[in-house]
Amino acid sequence: MGIKDWPAAERPREKLRAQGASALSDSELLAIFLRTGVRGSSAVDLGREMLGRFGSLSALLSASAEELAVVPGLGQAKHAQLAAILELARRVLDERIREPQTLDSPARVKDFLRLSLHGRPRESFLAIFLDAQHRVLATEELFQGTLTQAPVFPREIVRRALFHNAGAVIFAHNHPSGLPEPSRADETLTRSLRTILEPLEIRVLDHIIVAAGGVVSLAERGLI
Repeated sequence: MGIKDWPAAERPREKLRAQGASALSDSELLAIFLRTGVRGSSAVDLGREMLGRFGSLSALLSASAEELAVVPGLGQAKHAQLAAILELARRVLDERIREPQTLDSPARVKDFLRLSLHGRPRESFLAIFLDAQHRVLATEELFQGTLTQAPVFPREIVRRALFHNAGAVIFAHNHPSGLPEPSRADETLTRSLRTILEPLEIRVLDHIIVAAGGVVSLAERGLI
């Protein structure tokens, strides 16, 4: 049975208008985006299948065109739309973390980094440069690497921090393997960067690792 044959109160669009977007499940929101299903499956069924296939909404939004091509009913146009949605969400979070009060909420920083780094096939290392009051000055992807590592050059980090006149910095990188646990090398690198930046009066506030399996803060682990 198609969505048009459902009771009006259960149809995603009508439910959204009556109760607001927050009342809808992930699959119902996807159904509004998809508009139509495929033979034998409604748009909501297709949304559920997509979430089940990719494991989470963030993984779905970060999927490549090739990964989406195996899902019935999704083509290049839908992939372009999903990529646009992901970029819009990332830009909204980028704007929010630039507001002075938002860094009082580490969860927002994690959300921004999750959208920025999740799903990348290679390791990427980025930095959020902040002023002395911890207001965001700039976010830069500094280094890209392979599936298992990204080369990090402290001299370049110092150069960019001084360019922005930063008083603090948050580092982040992704683990394409899917496991967010920091390695011994991650801990050593963080301590080394802190030692290099401290004489310049630039504080290392955190080093965050993003992976499909979650997001880990070294500061919250007491490793900074």
